[in-house]
Amino acid sequence: MPHTHQRFVSSGPLRLWTERIGDPAHPPLLLIMGASAQGITCPDPLIARLVARGVQVIRFDHRDTGRSSTVDFDTHPYAIADLAADCLAVLDGYGLAAAHVAGFSMGGMIAQWLAVHASARVRSLTVLTSTLMGHRSGPARAGQPPAPGDLPPPEPAFLAHLAAGMPPGVESDVALFRLFNGPVRPFDEAAARAMLERAWSRATDPAAAANHHRAGHTFAPDRLAPLSSITAPTTIVHGDHDPVFPLAHGEALAAAIPGARLHVVPGMGHVLFSPGLAEQVADLIRL
Repeated sequence: MPHTHQRFVSSGPLRLWTERIGDPAHPPLLLIMGASAQGITCPDPLIARLVARGVQVIRFDHRDTGRSSTVDFDTHPYAIADLAADCLAVLDGYGLAAAHVAGFSMGGMIAQWLAVHASARVRSLTVLTSTLMGHRSGPARAGQPPAPGDLPPPEPAFLAHLAAGMPPGVESDVALFRLFNGPVRPFDEAAARAMLERAWSRATDPAAAANHHRAGHTFAPDRLAPLSSITAPTTIVHGDHDPVFPLAHGEALAAAIPGARLHVVPGMGHVLFSPGLAEQVADLIRL
């Protein structure tokens, strides 16, 4: 990996773990991970490829994950807008007026929020393996049939995994990532396991990460703002075998944002733990 620098930044009363990778003189790219995912979840080959493309990568642990502060959600509930405010706090902590922004899954929804509500801070927008900011995924994940005209629900195998309620831990997460990977591309279990073991070893309170699913299902008017207002150059990256957000989600997102480019990656699922995939996706991120 290139040169790295770790530090904590403040977001209100919270402390967020962050890491900058690459030359601080290069244009910044903020990576926003998905629900319950630490900043280290993104495969190292993707970050190395981005640095080689000429940016400094800034990643961070969301609140309630990794080494960042945890929150009592019952007494201090939060929503996508609050997670987006954390992103702005990270940029502020590094003295950055704006950055390229790339978000995975729920991180893609946060990235959309930034592009709508904090457009001056977003140089370009890349949304990966995600769905529209205003899409309500809770009913589908609960196994309820989609309403007429709604986007397709997750794959049955993913819903069955959620319903099975496996005990938390590395083995459960490896099984989940195997499902995330999809059936087409080979799954690099060794790389995924190594990342997950590291994530569990550095988590202050692993159970707190479940709060993200509550936050992700909390809707406010700001999440229903029209995506047509986004002016940042936008790229959508989606796999054609995503078991969480089938391809129609990426297609709908690209149609909703003016001028958005859609890159469909053959055989890709919901994660990048397949040989060569991280580098392929890194080359698609908008800079």
